[in-house]
Amino acid sequence: MASKRGLSIDEKKKRMIEFFHEKQDFFQLKDVEKICSTEKGITINTIKDILTSLVDDGQVDSEKIGTSVYYWSFPSKAIKNRKETLANIEKETGSETTKNALMKEKLERFKATDDDDEKRQQLQEECMDLEAQKSKLLKELELYKENDPELFNGLKLSTEASKKACNRWIENIFSLKSWLKNKFRIDESVIDKQFEIPSDLDYIS
Repeated sequence: MASKRGLSIDEKKKRMIEFFHEKQDFFQLKDVEKICSTEKGITINTIKDILTSLVDDGQVDSEKIGTSVYYWSFPSKAIKNRKETLANIEKETGSETTKNALMKEKLERFKATDDDDEKRQQLQEECMDLEAQKSKLLKELELYKENDPELFNGLKLSTEASKKACNRWIENIFSLKSWLKNKFRIDESVIDKQFEIPSDLDYIS
């Protein structure tokens, strides 16, 4: 019997992103390692490297709060990135279409004359290159458009879920501050400074 093939790097990244989007919460590294290894089948000793790669690529956010580092990634950010990519592709497609039209116009002018065969040949080659680039961009554009409806429909829900998750953590911070103040008689400003908590921290409305 053939041995079971392990997950590729891309598959691990995809599963980890799915984990964050499904949970829509904030996690420390130890939590990511525990859950992704059991629920997503990612080898635990590779999780830190995969997570670091996703942070470097901007697909996962991270923030140090006090002495702990938290990680998160909400679907709303993925939708925003996809919208930006789609807009860039549409812009590039429009630019290539304009260039292509100008090149065809020049080519037609040279075709009407018998001189400068080398220049005419060069324009023909450039025109062909632009056609190929335009075709490639149109294919990419269609690919993104095919995936857009499902993502955009979920934008409102994912944004609301992200807001609720943030407010849960803000509530936890306020509860912890209150406990510290009552337990150790510490001034709130001292707590904020020690744990690097913004003085204007408030719930997201």
